[in-house]
Amino acid sequence: MQTIEVLKQALSSLDPTQQQQLLVAGSAVAVGGLLTCYYWVYQGTKAKRIPIGDGWWGAGEKPQSEDEKVFPFQVQTSDEEIQDLYDRIDRTRYTELLEDAGFQYGFNSTYLKKVVSHWRHQFNWKKQIAILNKYPQFKTNIEGLDVHFIHVRPPHREGQRVLPLMLVHGWPGSVYEFYRILPLLTDSLDSLAFEVICPSIPGYGFSEAPRKQGFNSLAAARVFHKLMERLGFSEYYLQGGDWGSLITTNMAQMKPECVKGLHLNMLTSKLRGFGVLFSILIGRYVPWLVGFTREDVRRLFGSVGFMERNIYEIIRETGYLHIQGTKPDSAGCGLNDSPVGLAAYILEKFSTWTDFNNRDLEDGGLERKFTLDDLLTNIMIYWTTGSIVSSMRFYKENLKTNIDNRLDNNTGVYVPTGLAAFPNELMHVPQSWARDRFRNIYSYSYMPRGGHFAAFEEPQLLADDLLQFVKKVEKL
Repeated sequence: MQTIEVLKQALSSLDPTQQQQLLVAGSAVAVGGLLTCYYWVYQGTKAKRIPIGDGWWGAGEKPQSEDEKVFPFQVQTSDEEIQDLYDRIDRTRYTELLEDAGFQYGFNSTYLKKVVSHWRHQFNWKKQIAILNKYPQFKTNIEGLDVHFIHVRPPHREGQRVLPLMLVHGWPGSVYEFYRILPLLTDSLDSLAFEVICPSIPGYGFSEAPRKQGFNSLAAARVFHKLMERLGFSEYYLQGGDWGSLITTNMAQMKPECVKGLHLNMLTSKLRGFGVLFSILIGRYVPWLVGFTREDVRRLFGSVGFMERNIYEIIRETGYLHIQGTKPDSAGCGLNDSPVGLAAYILEKFSTWTDFNNRDLEDGGLERKFTLDDLLTNIMIYWTTGSIVSSMRFYKENLKTNIDNRLDNNTGVYVPTGLAAFPNELMHVPQSWARDRFRNIYSYSYMPRGGHFAAFEEPQLLADDLLQFVKKVEKL
């Protein structure tokens, strides 16, 4: 009876339009209830893992045996490489800026000139290489590809427990995104520290690009499992954002017995089915009925509604995805030839994906969270390795198959999972939606600040959330 009274009060507080919307949603409840029952029965019959498979991505045919040697690697450069960069920068042809455009049309050309001037006259690539090389780096050949990775062991501290952890980056990032969080994870005075492995996704940065079509997140997941096995690890934790989120999720689906825990800072949801539709329709008015919190409502609907805050924003910000998911080589050709074009294309993402409000600023808010040296170091990894095209191809390889037919999209994740929801992520996914895929959520955190590049923007926040999650799993 008390619940009914609460419902009556909630309904009476709505205006006629809202009541009509709720009535439309309510009329589907009977059918929806049956669908929901069927859904959960069906979920119980789904496989709890995806096939591991195998592959060969190098040139030519797969040999009878693979060389499993792990060898040291260091980033290097030459005066000729740097001079070629300067020559290309000096020949840049800039576009005229639209008045009062900020970053609404892309990278602001006036601010771009400032970034390029810093790149040409202040940025010291040799100094940044010394920073890149401060952590031990290696390569090993897996499935025909030389896979690059950073491997950092914590200093020995009496009584400190050390657990293996893999961090996986995304696009348009690199392993350099983790340089601010690495000391927080490996050189901690806490009772728990991590031995961290950070691989470069094949086709990104210092990892070799696939020579054959089809290298997607499932292939990357398998390669990274093989990497951990080669390094002697049978159980380990995983953390990822962007493509790293999908790759580590696939790793958990592929070999759950090896994954002690999965921590993500980019959450995914299918955004389909009656439950999601129903929660979108009524969640703003009676959030508790669909498992929303007040913070979920604020992040999902804001003051403009779900469509404007989410769907329209995603449409505005995913033009790159359609290009890279269809004809990556066409756009990539120009980016691979022009360092300034490459910088504008990548750095615009570090502006907008950090905070959509940055689009209204002439400088894109880039230096609020990052230094130009840090941003340009990431650009230089793409430039000097010539990996922008192969990194863009990863979109086509993952999108060329109908998403509904991908085994990983219809397989739950049953390993202990920690989810860190940053407020400026591209889209907010409530815990009630996340449960559709992640069946064993140990922690779900509303992070107080930060956007898409969590490890790069807010390393302390991400490290703290990861640590509390692992302690829950380990019962510490």
